[in-house]
Amino acid sequence: MTKKQSWIIFWLLFALYMFDYMDRMIIVSLFPYLQQDMGLTDAQCGLLMSSVYWSILIFSFPVSILVDRWSRTKSISIMAAFWSMATLACAFTKTFSQLLIARTAIGIGEAGYAPGGTAMLSANFPKEKRARILGFWNASIPLGSALGIGIGGFVAHNFGWRHAFGLVAIPGLILAIIFYFVKDYKTIQLTKKEKTGKETKMLFIDMARQFTHNKTLIYNNLAFTLNVFITTSLLTWLPTYFHRFDNLAMDKASMKASSIMVLAIIGAPLGGFLSDLWSKKRENARLLFPALSSILTGILLFIAFAFLQGSAQYIVLLFIGITAVAFVPSGVAVTQDVVHPGLCAVSLSLNIIIQHLLGSSLAPIVIGQLSDTYGLDKALTILPIFAFLAGVLLFIGSFYYKKDLYIEHSAFQNTDFPDQRIGFNKKTI
Repeated sequence: MTKKQSWIIFWLLFALYMFDYMDRMIIVSLFPYLQQDMGLTDAQCGLLMSSVYWSILIFSFPVSILVDRWSRTKSISIMAAFWSMATLACAFTKTFSQLLIARTAIGIGEAGYAPGGTAMLSANFPKEKRARILGFWNASIPLGSALGIGIGGFVAHNFGWRHAFGLVAIPGLILAIIFYFVKDYKTIQLTKKEKTGKETKMLFIDMARQFTHNKTLIYNNLAFTLNVFITTSLLTWLPTYFHRFDNLAMDKASMKASSIMVLAIIGAPLGGFLSDLWSKKRENARLLFPALSSILTGILLFIAFAFLQGSAQYIVLLFIGITAVAFVPSGVAVTQDVVHPGLCAVSLSLNIIIQHLLGSSLAPIVIGQLSDTYGLDKALTILPIFAFLAGVLLFIGSFYYKKDLYIEHSAFQNTDFPDQRIGFNKKTI
């Protein structure tokens, strides 16, 4: 595959991920309207977010196996069409139960997209640029989130909340059709090299060891989960927070929250760039860098929600919009670095399962329940604890990275990326 084709795939994947998060996050700007129309509590509003992550949690692993063993492009296309149609269905719901079912269906469609997209990018770009490329790709998450929340608040305020769902569903469906015809890469055979030098088929027990005996992966995934709890809490509740405590109309509150989230467009690529740059001098920088960024985020969160209000709080939250996502490209790159390349999608899928099980699926409903009991301002003060714990786990994991790293050899023969490696050779000792 040529360099030009690789970048075309990148931008299509970027656009799809952006609409993925627009469809996923648009509902948070509609909470006050849904509460008015359906009489929902904060906990029920949080459940409308959590349900997406629960369905991703359930379907991510089996779908990722399909992605790795069948077709990346066709799998991604079908999933994108499914989540777009489910988003459109939200516009026609009349009860909380119907809306909850439609939101759950969105998660089914999104379940394998991140593993599939990550596997494609890992295959089409060299390992030395992996964190950087994934950083740019993951910048589509805050962009899509910010656009979804900002557009959702504006459209709901001026035309009604149902129109907001319809508006963001159509572009994703169009891109899904286009991606169906994108050229796929060859499925990688799962083999291992015996001591004799002969390669044999990898058994299930060998695949399981890739994840259960890999301390780097374990610490990385747990820390990723804690950081995702923070980002999901902010994405879900900042618009409502500004609506209640800054006395802003929901369209203005949504735009204010979006201005913070959109800064993650800087944070994600910057995190990937700095991590790759540091990796040239220190091999385990892909864990040390997010450890530092997590601790910095914890300090800023503590200052913002414990001591500040108004303009001063907003300025600190702007910085958090950058630092809170700096961990993402490094964390995703680690899931690809330390496993057999034929298990790249499965590795990220495992990360997604853990982060959704303990992080993003719990964050909206936990913060919502605490908000119902103590107030939203008090509920958000627990977030710094999660950031500090994430920093500690990443620091511990950095001691195992060199041992767990896989050395790969090229099976793609990509002349535009001569250092690109794929296949299986051995582990570093």
